[in-house]
Amino acid sequence: MFAEIAIPLNVHQTFTYRLPASFAASARPGCRVLVPFGKQLLTGYVVDIHQTIEETGQQDEGFEIKDVEELFDTEPLVTRELLDLTKWIADYYYAPWGETIKSSLPAGINAEAETILSITNEGRAVISASSGKHAQSAKTQALAMIAESGMLNAAALAKEFNKNRASAIARELERVGHITITRQMQSAQVKPKRQQAVRLIQRAPIEGAKPLNEQQERVIKILFDSAEPIAFAQLAEIAGVSASVIRTLEKRGYVEVFMREVRRDPLAHLKHIKPDEMELTAKQQLALDQIVEKLNENSYAAFLLHGVTGSGKTEIYIRAMRATVEKGKSALMLVPEISLTPMFARRLRAHFGDAVAILHSSLSEGERLDEWNRIRQGEARVCIGARSGVFAPLENIGLIVVDEEHEASYKQDETPRYHGRDTAIMRAHQANAVIILGSATPSMESFHNAHTGKYTYLKLDERIGKRPLAEVRIVDMRQVFEKYGKQQIFSDEVKSEIAENHARGEQTLVLLNRRGYSSFLLCRACGYRASCPNCSVALTYHKFDARLICHYCGHQERIPRACQQCEGPFIYYVGEGTEQIEMLLKEMYPELRVSRLDRDTTRRRGSFEKLINEFASGAIDLMVGTQMIAKGHDFHNVTLVCVISVDAGLGMPDFRASERAFQLLTQVAGRAGRGEKPGRVIIQSYHTENYALEFAREQNYEKFYDHEINFRRNMHYPPFVALINALIKHQDFAKAAFAASELARLLKEADKENVLKVLGPAPAPLSRLKGEHRMQVLIKTRYRRQAREALDAAMAELKAIGQDLKMITVEVDPVNLM
Repeated sequence: MFAEIAIPLNVHQTFTYRLPASFAASARPGCRVLVPFGKQLLTGYVVDIHQTIEETGQQDEGFEIKDVEELFDTEPLVTRELLDLTKWIADYYYAPWGETIKSSLPAGINAEAETILSITNEGRAVISASSGKHAQSAKTQALAMIAESGMLNAAALAKEFNKNRASAIARELERVGHITITRQMQSAQVKPKRQQAVRLIQRAPIEGAKPLNEQQERVIKILFDSAEPIAFAQLAEIAGVSASVIRTLEKRGYVEVFMREVRRDPLAHLKHIKPDEMELTAKQQLALDQIVEKLNENSYAAFLLHGVTGSGKTEIYIRAMRATVEKGKSALMLVPEISLTPMFARRLRAHFGDAVAILHSSLSEGERLDEWNRIRQGEARVCIGARSGVFAPLENIGLIVVDEEHEASYKQDETPRYHGRDTAIMRAHQANAVIILGSATPSMESFHNAHTGKYTYLKLDERIGKRPLAEVRIVDMRQVFEKYGKQQIFSDEVKSEIAENHARGEQTLVLLNRRGYSSFLLCRACGYRASCPNCSVALTYHKFDARLICHYCGHQERIPRACQQCEGPFIYYVGEGTEQIEMLLKEMYPELRVSRLDRDTTRRRGSFEKLINEFASGAIDLMVGTQMIAKGHDFHNVTLVCVISVDAGLGMPDFRASERAFQLLTQVAGRAGRGEKPGRVIIQSYHTENYALEFAREQNYEKFYDHEINFRRNMHYPPFVALINALIKHQDFAKAAFAASELARLLKEADKENVLKVLGPAPAPLSRLKGEHRMQVLIKTRYRRQAREALDAAMAELKAIGQDLKMITVEVDPVNLM
């Protein structure tokens, strides 16, 4: 028998291996195997089983077929459904299938191979002969390291020398017989958590034995009342006894102390939350009825739930999930940001109890593995997660919910570059499930699909309780500049509204989608600007860290006392970030409790939830933040939202810039007035005539869509065409430029039907990043199949002429062209 194996490397093909007789009966698609690949051993994934070599298509004489070294699983780790889904991702997004499968599994589950270097008798003789010599060669030094430990991991040798040199030394030492090189498997990085527990064996006094003392009786009673084993440390704490008391009971035969696996539960703190029950409005009920009708048909259906902020979309999600679970099926909910999962998990846990699991990358590896196993074993039938939650191993899935479906964070920015929303749609389609895409500001693509009948359109155009949408005002900062004769950060309207809002006991949100203290450092004498040495961007000043930091590669520098170019003292910090806004507001309003919510203040685990809970409880009067404060939060005492500036976002060289600005402004405006008190929003801008701002002021999505869709149609942008962005990166600009030029030429030659528009090559908007020069070749087309065929042909030709394909990143349906 033969197995078709997907390898988690940047290779766009599968490989055939022979299955030894001992594995043949157990190996199935979805199992992990250990296979030789070149000079290394790798964990691969079985994607198909063939009885004969002819079935594999490997019929060339002399083709060496290697054996599978080890079979890790007796039951498939990857379900057939997820194998099909990952295959679709690999084909659609031009991604390696093996890497896609690996990304669908929790980190730390895979066993890895390690290379072991062992010294031979001949090697020991060489060491003895060279002892006492002062000057030793690198090979002798390496041999001494191996001799000292007897067996040495090759990774340890690579730390002493560089990786390539260590490999060369090891190969040479093996060639001359001084060492042997073997490969063995490390165990998986993450293991089940285990703890000592105590169970009761004997309740009654043992005949003829010494009577129990008061402490021992107390332990026995606690165990008897519990009827379940109790953790050793917990039992000692409850009974108020030392460990020796329990150990004595163990020796006398009253209790048994044993090891048990313990689930790492990231939602343990939510066990006793009661659900909020509310009566649905007529429009909510109408939307829910249509969804449940399709759920009962057990067939694929897609809904776009377009509801204004505060219209009760989440309640519809929960009711639909409840209907799904009652039918004996499972449900999946995706949210765009990890930071939103605690809020939604709280509500889901209240309704579904321990049947809820959570999956996202901020969990510890142990927590994520335990949650993944609960889902796989059917213990959890409701799952909530961020983008990667789309791979949750749910069986019999009936409903998928994608909240805030328009968010760009659903797009993975590294291989495999899949879109979580679109992958969820495909998963629902393959599983004959219902999918709900929800948003107050749908993506242009989704709204277009609803217009053309691909999705069923559901609309909620009123807030719960018929509360009005917030009143939005736009302040022209050009007039503010004219009034004061210099740039102002805050207009008079913003300053007075914040003070008045606090006087009424109400809370305020201040949005500036730019973290740090200042945008960049400028010398006013010579014009020098501090830039990142690795990226074509300015360094951002962070006052708290006293550093200039690159937000792309992480490069940091100390704050200079003088200009690095002219040595002048005229250092000036230009632009504002959330750190500066927070500091200024604290100075202007010392009576206000001001806090900040951005990536810098939420690095530590739990910090985001802590800040949000403090703000929700009223412990914070004013919160400054980036776009993190704009999404999904429900603060009933927030009545004022101030947007310091959106001009930088509007000026981005990206055709989606206006859409993103409109969505951000509408979403953040939706945070105001969600309680009984009306909300107000102030937007400061130097470009008040921009249509995105005007329609955001009206909070009128349909008008924005009508304007934007005409622009997209005229300029041939999505949703009217498909985009494929090929990004060519190299430290040598000439090599990047040559490869980009060749790729563009070959794409045009491969376009036999003349259905592709190939743009470029041209420098990417961020032309240098992390030390690499970046060129772009953009494909526009209405014909995806022909585009893929042309891309395959061009890449094959590039490989044939000796170009390194690792320098080319292909992104299908890019959401960011920067």
